[in-house]
Amino acid sequence: MLVYEYMPNGSLDSYLFGSSPCPRWHDRYALMLGIARGLSYLHEGYHERIIHGDIKLENILLDKDLCPKIAHFGMAKLVGRDFSRVLTTMPGTIGYLAPEWISGLPISGKADVYSFGMVLFELISGRRNAESYNDGDGDGTEARAAGQRPSTFFPVRAAARVVEGDTPAVVDPRLCGELLECACRVACWCIQDQEDHRLTMAQVVQALEGVVDVHYRKIV
Repeated sequence: MLVYEYMPNGSLDSYLFGSSPCPRWHDRYALMLGIARGLSYLHEGYHERIIHGDIKLENILLDKDLCPKIAHFGMAKLVGRDFSRVLTTMPGTIGYLAPEWISGLPISGKADVYSFGMVLFELISGRRNAESYNDGDGDGTEARAAGQRPSTFFPVRAAARVVEGDTPAVVDPRLCGELLECACRVACWCIQDQEDHRLTMAQVVQALEGVVDVHYRKIV
């Protein structure tokens, strides 16, 4: 039996995609920052390095004040400070897995960074990262109407739009606020195919706090 602290607002996926009114940008930004700080603590703040391994909306729980709590550590790996990688054969969640995990290579904390980038895109766009779109018809409406499988994975399409300067095409149209574009850029850096090109979680926190500016040099 697993016993958790009672979380009256449930999981982040039900909060974001449930029947309740759309969360404001202020609330979504606070969630992004809270999750980022939690992951940064797991990677660098604890006396051992912890790789969570299954960061997704369903594994983020919300208390009465909408403070996010990272939960479900069943796939987590404890890594000594003298090591940076761990080999795992446990399956993660499709849509959040970093390329190196899918390739069967040893993973580092950068695998969590990749998953966090996917979560960021979901919070920014109000869409599931598993959604796909057909590049030829914009939002994929015609392809869906014709019964065709849309061709472009949403985060890849979103990253391309951010690079082109078309941030509004990525952002949930119900949102407006400062740091939206910054959050888009951070998400792009987090989902780089090459883990060396991704930010660390400490850098993510600094960027979301506005302490450092992030520019895009190479986007997937």
